[in-house]
Amino acid sequence: MLNRSDRPSPMTGEAEVKYLDGDFRVVRPGAFVRCAVTGLPIPLEELKYWSVDLQEAYVNPEAVLQRHVPNARRRTNAGRRPADDRR
Repeated sequence: MLNRSDRPSPMTGEAEVKYLDGDFRVVRPGAFVRCAVTGLPIPLEELKYWSVDLQEAYVNPEAVLQRHVPNARRRTNAGRRPADDRR
């Protein structure tokens, strides 16, 4: 027997969504939205990360950081010595 989340979505194509605080509203029906950073499709039932201010969706927390703190990875590694040199 299929769980509710196992059933394919009856909608196809990209949805248009209004992102709200803690929720979102579907303006134009569809099965997915695209990540603003990666361009990957995000099924609406899996959508967890978005920006209300920028009105865009993100596929995962890494995409959120990349969008809002583009140099975060570079900054966290800056000034660190390689692991072999830490003695």
